[in-house]
Amino acid sequence: ASASRSDCASGGASGTRPSMAPGASAFASRYRPRPVTPRRRTLRLALTATAGGAFSGLFGIGGGTVIVPLLIVWFGYRERVATGTSLCAIAIIGALAAAAHGLHGNVDVAAAALVGVPAVAGVVVGAALQQRLPERAVAAIFALVLVASAVKLALG
Repeated sequence: ASASRSDCASGGASGTRPSMAPGASAFASRYRPRPVTPRRRTLRLALTATAGGAFSGLFGIGGGTVIVPLLIVWFGYRERVATGTSLCAIAIIGALAAAAHGLHGNVDVAAAALVGVPAVAGVVVGAALQQRLPERAVAAIFALVLVASAVKLALG
């Protein structure tokens, strides 16, 4: 069963794990996670959320670098479903992280608007492009961006 399109909007999860689809990312298409108990699934989701929240609060990231990979590896989500699920969660995480940083005076609202408002066009284009590219290509591009970012951060 796939996650419902209304799960994010309704504020709840369907409780089912999305099935693997042909053309899923290279690792995920070969990886078949063992069935997990509802308690273990809940614990893993809590750990995924905690890691994503911690990275969001510390570095301003979390969804793409923490939540998406864990949803793919631990839960067998397809790349697109993991991305959408992460974005839904990040809406909540980002708002709370921004509020926490705002309490410390670390938010430039004008700059945030200058970045955020035009980003809407990028979101529309990116989401449409992701639906047209093979999931393997999306996973490969994502991996390259992560590696390039890591090298840039490590080397300064």
